[in-house]
Order: sequence, then C-alpha cells, then structure tokens
Amino acid sequence: MTTATASRYAAEYQTIASSLPGQSLPWLQQLRREALEQFSAQGFPSPREEEWRYTNVSAIEKKLFTPSLTLTAGYIDAEWVKIHQLDEAWSVVLVNGHFSAELSVLTDLPEAVLVMSMAEALASHSDKVENYLGKAAPHKEHGFIAFNAAWFSDGLFVHVPAKLVLDRPIQLLNLVSDSDAIATTRNIIIAEEMAEIKVIEMFIGTDCAYLTTAVTEVFVEKNANVTLHKMQSESDKAYHFGGCYIKQARDSRFTHHNFAFGGLLARCDIHVDLDHASECELNGLYLGAKRQHIDNHTRITHLKPHGISRELYKGVLDDRARGVFQGRVIVAEDAQKTDSQMNNRNLLLSNDAEADTKPQLEIYADDVKCAHGVTVGQLDEKSIFYLQSRCVNEETARNMLTFAFANEMVDKINIKSFHDKVLEQVLLRFPQEGVNKEWL
Repeated sequence: MTTATASRYAAEYQTIASSLPGQSLPWLQQLRREALEQFSAQGFPSPREEEWRYTNVSAIEKKLFTPSLTLTAGYIDAEWVKIHQLDEAWSVVLVNGHFSAELSVLTDLPEAVLVMSMAEALASHSDKVENYLGKAAPHKEHGFIAFNAAWFSDGLFVHVPAKLVLDRPIQLLNLVSDSDAIATTRNIIIAEEMAEIKVIEMFIGTDCAYLTTAVTEVFVEKNANVTLHKMQSESDKAYHFGGCYIKQARDSRFTHHNFAFGGLLARCDIHVDLDHASECELNGLYLGAKRQHIDNHTRITHLKPHGISRELYKGVLDDRARGVFQGRVIVAEDAQKTDSQMNNRNLLLSNDAEADTKPQLEIYADDVKCAHGVTVGQLDEKSIFYLQSRCVNEETARNMLTFAFANEMVDKINIKSFHDKVLEQVLLRFPQEGVNKEWL
C-alpha cells in the first residue's frame, strides 16, 4: 500500500481513537501508538514481500473503509442471527466489530471460566489481557497485524482455568451489516494446564463491500487441549484478513479446522509454535469461484524435541478463481525427533482457475522425520468413466467426485451443528445434482 493511503487511514484513526476500548490503560495506549506508527510507515503488505507475493491487496486502496464507532445492533435482524447461532454452544456475537450482549448467549457458564468481550476484559481484567495481548502476534510481523493492534474495537476474551474441560463449544459469530465498514477485532484464548476447550469462529456478512480484520491469539498451556474451528463465509464483495497465532507449551495439543468460502479477496494466516512433545494438526478447505482470491498461509515452528505436526489443506477452484497455499514448517536445531507431515491438494474445475502452492521445509536438526506433498489437477477421467459405466451420467459423476473430494475435510468436524453449517455452505457453492443431502 502506498504511503499516501496509509496516511489517510492514520488520519482517520485520530477521529475514532477516543472511542476505542482501554483508553485509561497506559500500556495499551503505548501498544496502539507503536502499532499505528508501524502501519503508517509500511501500510498493508505488498507482493514485494515474499510471504505475500501471490496476493495483492492494493484493491483496498481504492476505498477508505471506515469503522463503526458504536454498536449498530438495531440494523441486525435477530432472527437472521439465530439462523447462524449453533445449538448447544455458548455464543458471542460481534456486530460490525462490537460486542452485542443482547444477541449473545452466555448463560450457565462455569463460574471459574471467563468468556467476555475484549472491551469488558480490558475494563475488568486488564492485568490478564496485558500478559497476553501481542505476545503471540507481534505487530511487527506485517501491516495487517499492526493495523489490527491499533484499530481493534472489540473481540473475544476466553480464559479457562487449569483442569477444567468445557462440555460445550464457544461460538464467536462475527457479523457485518454496513457497507464500506471495517470490522476490526482482537481475540485472546487461554487454556491453562490440563484444560480443554473448543472455539468456533464464524464470519458472515450482508451483500455489500466491507473489510474484516480479525486476529486471534491462542495460548495452550502444559497438557492442555484446544480445538479451533473457523468458517469464513463473507460477502462476495468483501475483503477479509484473519490471523490465528498459537503458542503451545509442553505436551499440549492444538487442532485447527479452517473453511474458507467467501470474500472477493481473503487471506488466512495460521502460525503455530510448538514446545517439547506438543502436537499440532491443521486441516483446511477452500472453495473459490467466479473471480475470488483465497490465500492460506501456514507456519509451524518446532522449537523443542519430540513435536508432532500434521497438515492437510484442500482447494476446489472454478471459473477464474485463484487459490494460494503457502505452508512452511520450521524445525529448530534443538527440535530433534520431530515428526511432521504436510499435504496440499488442489482440484481445478475450469481451465481458467489457478492454484499457486508453495510448501517449504526448513530443517536445522539432523534426527527428524518430515515430508510434504502437493497435487494440482482436474478430475480423474478414469473415475468419471467408472461411474458412467454404473449408469451415472457425466455431469452427475463430476459433481459426485467433486463433492467427495471436499467432503473429506467436512467429515473431520465432530460438532454436529457446525458440521451441518459447513456442509450447507459446501452444497451452496457447487452443483448438487447426484448428491442427496439426506444421505450425508
């Protein structure tokens, strides 16, 4: 992004700074000030940066998106919200980047568990927030994180004490209803020793152009277990940046299921740091059509010995859509006995669709087991012929094979209500002839 555009955003920041949460906290004001200076100097990332070489966000320069200063829940149909809320889950609803107590469902939470908006956490538990904010996602990483750190208006704060296992997931429902809006949220999730938690992030918007920037920092302490799900189903006119940054302690487990369906231009970052004998699993599915651009960037860093990581991402691209996958595994010198596998598979449904995939292994230890694999191609003609020989017409055969390719990732979800939501989105985006929902 040009310096002039960054200056426009910086000038706009001065008009809304006083309305951002945490104004009475010197440490937060210092953090916001440093992040704003960082963003003003470098702006949003450009293709000149290696990790952004396939994704050009210059389209954001053409329009100055503006944040909502206050909650605009009055513009949201409560019945529409209920459609997207999951059964048997605690639900935190953010509207245009602001927490809505009226729409959220947080009854019957265990007394020791903290689940609240980031604004409330800054007011009542600022010492806890200070210990974690920016520790997993430093704003110097790139311009979107700096922008988020300076601008975030609200978010989710979750703290699960040691040895407590939540019997229900926590849903974070991000809704955008205003055209040309910015929804900038910051989330912190902490699972103390031997705790267990499941969190579901969902991004939904009305049919208009807007910008979402969401950064989630996750801290998984010793022997804790965190599962994070994300479904990005933004408007086809929207721009989306979502980053998830994870710090794992010894013997901890982290699992991420990432589903990217919406947005004109969407980017997702997932960066995980593993300690001694910690385990990480990353699963992803991205579906692109028309002129969508969907970018997934993952980085797994093994810092200590005996770590295990597994990664499988699949993409299905049609029309002139472009999918990007950049997967990077780093094995530090001290990380002996590391076991890591990464795989990216892409299915192109048209001659104009494009998949750019860049797997990377950086290994500085000498006693490891690491592998990666990539495939980019079209449907197997032999498989199509096999189905045709069983009295299935060609179009139906293609639909069935495409769905089967994508559904492998959907079937990894073990929360039924969320599984059904993701399955619904998959079926909306590809022809359903030959696929009976009642069978699934």
